[in-house]
Amino acid sequence: MKKSKGEAAKGTKKYFLKTRYGAYHERRAPREGQAPGARLPKEDVELTHVGPGTPCGEYLRRFWQPVALSKDVQDRPKAVKILDEELVVFRDRSGQVGCLELHCSHRGSSLEFGVPQERGIRCCYHGWLFDADGTILDTPTEAADSRLKEKLFHPAYPTHEHNGLIFVYMGPPEKKPAFPIFDTYDVPGYHVVPGIPHLMPCNWLQLKENTADPIHIPILHQRISGHHFSGYRFDDSQMPEFDWVETPLGMISGLVGRRKDVVWVRWSEWIMPNIHQFHITESDGDCVIGAYCPPRATRWHVPVDNTNTIIFDYQRLLDKELARAEAVLKSMGQRGDRPYEEQQRLPGDYEAQVSQRPIAIHALEHLGASDRGVIMFRRLLRQQIRVVRQGKEPRGVNAMNGRAVATYLRNTSFVIPAKSDPWEDRQLWRQTARKVAEEAILDSESRWKKAITKSPYKGTKAEFSG
Repeated sequence: MKKSKGEAAKGTKKYFLKTRYGAYHERRAPREGQAPGARLPKEDVELTHVGPGTPCGEYLRRFWQPVALSKDVQDRPKAVKILDEELVVFRDRSGQVGCLELHCSHRGSSLEFGVPQERGIRCCYHGWLFDADGTILDTPTEAADSRLKEKLFHPAYPTHEHNGLIFVYMGPPEKKPAFPIFDTYDVPGYHVVPGIPHLMPCNWLQLKENTADPIHIPILHQRISGHHFSGYRFDDSQMPEFDWVETPLGMISGLVGRRKDVVWVRWSEWIMPNIHQFHITESDGDCVIGAYCPPRATRWHVPVDNTNTIIFDYQRLLDKELARAEAVLKSMGQRGDRPYEEQQRLPGDYEAQVSQRPIAIHALEHLGASDRGVIMFRRLLRQQIRVVRQGKEPRGVNAMNGRAVATYLRNTSFVIPAKSDPWEDRQLWRQTARKVAEEAILDSESRWKKAITKSPYKGTKAEFSG
């Protein structure tokens, strides 16, 4: 029987619909990994599932993950869910921070209702007392000579508190790495402060891939939503060039373009496994000629479970921004708190990323040349997940060497007159951007920080984009 136009042969890995009004054929087309009778193909489990024992989950557990703001963990415990595990973070009266399995080892009551003691946290139900390392210090309902508490530990994870954020390490205890201090944690002239955490109701991967997709900036953040960020106002007839470069920590994603005689270069950064850094936006690039614009944010996308993600970050603010810090830290289009009609008329990152389904289905995608960064991102991620499965050390996990870890994002500009031939001029842009990237990778001493501009907003009221 001859197949109708638009139908795929059995076993086809990528289906291309080739007829108008072809949704019927699209729905019936078999795809790799799709179970018989299933409405949709299955998600890429290796990259998206994060629970204990899953390949990606075990990879993510090899790195320190932020779980709470320091200010939210004072005299009361805080229940959190991270990597599909229910935990409680607490601060005892001595100031020690602990992270324990949420439910009491005795009868399962939640320790979010526990009472911090001088040392450890006491369960509200029968008074068992747990130290930050899981040691059971007291079982008051047992006989005085009971040895029960000596035979048992409560599940606990190591914690580290840094500049207003509490981090947890959830991997093998014997492989715990040093806590990494990146060179962008100290930027001359800027206040580095914790951002405002927020929940995104989708898988972590489709959020983090955003950093490998620089071309979305002139489309989503300019053409579609009408310049809802002030920087990088591209001429629609002259779209920027884009590029990607692998680094010792992950990869950088580049945009390069021209405004009159100024060629600007923007390299944002993915630090494996789930950190990215991006810049303050600026107008025309003319305010960073011979200088560097500092990173606006260092951002973690931390999986809550397979279909929810919490965002933590450090933001960098100038003195003049402190008075409106909350507005700057929230930014436009980054959260789902706007009226639905406004979301439709001016969609932002939240709408574009969350609407890809709770877990984006890669088998339904049709990637093009502009998606090379996303392809590279997934390849690198998969490679490192498999490195961990093989019992080896993942890239960047032991980056600390007694000094700040050098990072590779760069945002700068050059005065370079345009070539008469448009194609040659675009080649010049790309060569300029590659030179910046190559110099960044060689800059292990973070020399770029000596040329940080303290005037990144020349003539604008810029917020930022991710």
